[in-house]
Amino acid sequence: MGNRVLVSGTAPIWPDGTVDPDPYIQARRCFEIIEAALHEAGASLDQVVRTRMFLTDTAFAAAVGKAHGEALGSAAPAATMVVVKSLLDERWKVEIEAEAQLD
Repeated sequence: MGNRVLVSGTAPIWPDGTVDPDPYIQARRCFEIIEAALHEAGASLDQVVRTRMFLTDTAFAAAVGKAHGEALGSAAPAATMVVVKSLLDERWKVEIEAEAQLD
């Protein structure tokens, strides 16, 4: 969209359809998918200016926050973390959206 790259609906699914039960691993998987989508659109994680993280339990906040910092620490995007009742697949503990600003 113009000079923005919007990545949404990023769920922690591996290519074989499996989902690791660990919220940290799930968040890392989401960021891998986001990074690939950004790269395909000519952007990088360093260009992310905003993220939205949807968690199914407050207990997952530290793990997801750690993964967020590892993936996007140098970008330091505006970030929102929201607890929701559930996500589309009961195995998912986190789903992440990202917005990047192209130079």
